[in-house]
Amino acid sequence: MSNALAIAAVTAVLRDLLQDGLIDHDITGTLGDVTVSVLSPAQALASFTPGSGQLNLFLYRTTLNAGWRNYGLPSRSAGGDLVSDPPLALDLHYLLTACTDQDHLAELLLGYAMQLLHETPVLARDAIRTALAPPAPVSGVGLPGTTRASLVAADLADQIERVKITPQPLTLEEISQIWSSLQSPYRPSVAYQASVVLIESRRPTRQALPVRQRNFYVLPFRQPRITQIGSQRNSTEPISVQQPILPGYRLVVRGQQLRGDDVVLRIGEAEVVPDQMTDTQLIAPLPATLRAGIQAVQVVQRLQIGTTPTPHRGVESNVAAFVLHPIVTATAGPRDGDGNVT
Repeated sequence: MSNALAIAAVTAVLRDLLQDGLIDHDITGTLGDVTVSVLSPAQALASFTPGSGQLNLFLYRTTLNAGWRNYGLPSRSAGGDLVSDPPLALDLHYLLTACTDQDHLAELLLGYAMQLLHETPVLARDAIRTALAPPAPVSGVGLPGTTRASLVAADLADQIERVKITPQPLTLEEISQIWSSLQSPYRPSVAYQASVVLIESRRPTRQALPVRQRNFYVLPFRQPRITQIGSQRNSTEPISVQQPILPGYRLVVRGQQLRGDDVVLRIGEAEVVPDQMTDTQLIAPLPATLRAGIQAVQVVQRLQIGTTPTPHRGVESNVAAFVLHPIVTATAGPRDGDGNVT
């Protein structure tokens, strides 16, 4: 992430890009002495040397980047300590101006400069490092060594998003407002936007607590499903889905993906551990406290989580229903003289 030096670093890289482009196209050999400055238009006009050409890159406006502005908001802990602070995201608006006293030279300089910026829509990381490196300046127009050394610390080449250069069309009214506010005679010019510059906050934030134990589990998703309910009189009798379910019987649950490391059958309000289990069938004894009537049954696959594994709620199946039939037992009552029960 960049720091507060990034704004000056972007200006320096753009100036270096324009200066190298003029040298590569041999503009100085064809049109004479041409320099690139980063002054205000009034200062650039005051420093202009008659008989030469000058390109001036002026940062006339900075705005907050709309895309990054709401990327994150400062957050604080319950104790009021600053936990995170999002970066300051800026768009830089430049005015590129050609200054000369020769016929057609201003248009030629602007044409070459616009071609260079058109061919370089994104500032490459290597180009930024090269432009801000502290070698000796070329033709006496480079940045002073001390300034270059300070801008290297901007970390512009290492920010997460690269800086993009796009032309900004201006209306006649906007051009008039800009040059009127600059209080300088109008010169042929074009506007560009450099986006985005991310300035990282240097305010100290509270560090997260260290991770002492890693309890991280990755499990395949298996959703159990009950499709049929049957019963078994005892472990030696055959399983049937037709016979009534009576107290003391064993409940048979059939379905899909029923098997797990820790499985219980939730029958009514009770939980029973199956004594026989496959992926398609579970068998468990009915709880002795279960009352007659309609009962709900559900397969619960618990997860053993923690440094000391303890059961946690995991995956549950659909809820199925069955009827627990009561058993009516006849009792002998008093008899009359004829032997009939009264």
